Amino acid sequence: MANHMQLNFQDASSPIMEELMQFHDHALMVALAICSLVLYLLTATLTSKLTANTVNAQVIELVWTILPAMVLIALALPSLRILYLMDEVNEPDMTLKAIGHQWYWTYEYTDFKDLTFDSYMTPTPDLPLGHFRLLEVDHRVIVPANSTIRVIVTANDVLHSWAVPSLGVKTDAIPGRLNQTSFLATRPGVYYGQCSEICGANHSFMPIVVESTPLANFENWSSLLSS
Repeated sequence: MANHMQLNFQDASSPIMEELMQFHDHALMVALAICSLVLYLLTATLTSKLTANTVNAQVIELVWTILPAMVLIALALPSLRILYLMDEVNEPDMTLKAIGHQWYWTYEYTDFKDLTFDSYMTPTPDLPLGHFRLLEVDHRVIVPANSTIRVIVTANDVLHSWAVPSLGVKTDAIPGRLNQTSFLATRPGVYYGQCSEICGANHSFMPIVVESTPLANFENWSSLLSS
C-alpha cells in the first residue's frame, strides 16, 4: 500500500502492474529527452546570433515533422500492447463478481455454491490494533495466489469503480452493465484499494481489500464459508 509522502507507484504485485510501471518509466525518459532538447534549443537561440536561413529550411521542417511522429510511435506501440494485455482474459482459474452499492461492495464467487458476502469498511472504534484506518473491511476478498482471477464488475445504484493499484486493476462499475477485468497476484499478501468514482457522500468510505493466499489456504477458507 502507499506510504506517507510516497511519490512513486506502489510495489507491483501482478504482471500487468509491472508492465505499467515499465511503460511509465519509458514515457518519463522520452519526456525528459524532449524537455532537454527544447531547453538546449531555447538556450542556444537566446545566447547566439541567428545566422541560419529559416526561410527555405526544408531540412529543418522535415526533421521537426518526422521526429515528433517517431516519438509518438515509440509511445503508442508499447501502450497498445499493454492495453491488449489488460483486456485479454484467457482461461481464468476463478471468477469473482463485484457489485458496488452506496457505500459497500458485494462479492459473489460464481464458481462456488452460495459463496456471497457484503464487505463494509471497519469503523474506527472497531479497528483492530495495527490495521489501517479507512482501508480495512469486515470481510476481505480472498483469492489464491498465482492464479488468474476474472472480475465481473457492476453496480446496483450509481457509478462506482473497483480499483486496486498494486494489482494494476481499475474498472468502472456501471448499473445495468457488466465490465470485465482480470489480475494475477504473484505472491501472497494483502492489497488495498478504494472506489475511484465519486459516488455520493460516503464515497471515501468503501475500501477494497484483496488478500492473496496459497491455494490450500483458499480451499480451506472457501469450504468453511460455503458450509
